[in-house]
Amino acid sequence: MDLNDLSSNWRKLQATLGGAQSNPKRKASDDIVQPQHRGVKKLRTTPKQQPSSATSKPVNVQDKKMGVVVSHLKPKRTSASLALWAEDNDVSAKDLAAAYGSASTLSLATSKYEDKINGGLSPNVDVGKYISIDCEMVGVGPEGSESALARVSIVNYHGHQIYDSFVQTKEPVTDYRTFVSGITPKLLREARTFETVQADVSGLLQGKVLIGHAVKNDLEALLLGHPKRDIRDTSRHPAYRKLAGGKTPGLKKLAKQLLDVDIQGGEHSSIEDARTTMLLFRREKDGFEQEHQRRWGPSRGPTSAASTGKRQATLRKKKKKKSKK
Repeated sequence: MDLNDLSSNWRKLQATLGGAQSNPKRKASDDIVQPQHRGVKKLRTTPKQQPSSATSKPVNVQDKKMGVVVSHLKPKRTSASLALWAEDNDVSAKDLAAAYGSASTLSLATSKYEDKINGGLSPNVDVGKYISIDCEMVGVGPEGSESALARVSIVNYHGHQIYDSFVQTKEPVTDYRTFVSGITPKLLREARTFETVQADVSGLLQGKVLIGHAVKNDLEALLLGHPKRDIRDTSRHPAYRKLAGGKTPGLKKLAKQLLDVDIQGGEHSSIEDARTTMLLFRREKDGFEQEHQRRWGPSRGPTSAASTGKRQATLRKKKKKKSKK
């Protein structure tokens, strides 16, 4: 073939292509030329971006490199477990959350944060001086209008689970409140009797400082008492009530505002709620103790088991006298 003919044909082809292009300049994002692989150039077309929607959910894209799963999602809010671990190890909880996304993706250097649902008394866990309690309720009676104890969780000062149990109700459950409580009929079929749970919790309370949020409700559900001087209630702490305009502050609101911890997004976890309450106590521990000293005088340590037993016996006698009158 004559080279002149080749050149003229090439010019005709260029003219034809040039006329077919309405916009000869292409955006840089339309096509991305990939690095050469074995001398071959590969062309990858960038997929069109879908319009953003307020209801669209982020897709969790994960890369597996050398056995490590890397998530490209924005980090989730810090959980109570992660925040406690971070505080105990003098690490920023926000930094850990940014690095690992959530406590579930981080091996917390200890298995003590692994929740053992309905595990009862946890073996080989130091209870310590301070314990935090949280309970879940279900509805009994007409239309579930009355509350009955269905789960009890207790953690120690470091957030380690020391007790968790579902509880058999004395009356038929008419509203499981699953969307909040997380309790289902199947879970309650594996529950311990109320008397067993009551005895377990009573034993743990002896000689301890009890931390709780509106802890009076938990004690009433368990039909147990505890010396007021040995209770630290985060719902009644002046500094926290001030944040709520003098009203009783919600645990969820305090967790978000003060700890950057997200709880109760759906079904509640009484273990995580107990950990959150302990975090709130630890955050204001000096303030709690100052308020305690103002009300009760110099601290004498937790009330002994023997004196607690005598106190409860005295209360029972007083109730009997009142009922006779």
